[in-house]
Amino acid sequence: MMSFRSYEFYELLKILGIIFVFTALGGVAIHAANGGTKQTSRTRLLTIAVHGIGSLLILTGGFGMLARRGYFANGGGLAALPTFIWIKLVCWVVLSAVIFTPYRKPAAARWLFIGLPFVAVVAVYMALAKPFA
Repeated sequence: MMSFRSYEFYELLKILGIIFVFTALGGVAIHAANGGTKQTSRTRLLTIAVHGIGSLLILTGGFGMLARRGYFANGGGLAALPTFIWIKLVCWVVLSAVIFTPYRKPAAARWLFIGLPFVAVVAVYMALAKPFA
């Protein structure tokens, strides 16, 4: 049975967050690419809420996983984290910050729709291969 403090629990939180973030980003990108604006979006608040909750779940799940793996056991804090984790944090910041870009720059919406999965691939590669560890 999985406990609320297990590595697997935090991993599931993180995966759910990733699904939420990409659902919201895809929806906003497609809406903006089709000429939609913030004012014409009937689901704008829902989309922003799903994106925000997803970002929070990614952050909570990620740091929970780090804690379960013992990265904070020696009191090193954030400064002691390996480079691959910092790269993943940058990917998370990018995915969290671009939610408003399609409405501000509609021409970028199509590129975001295509390009953001590559940001996710970098994060997944860092998680699986752990380069620079």
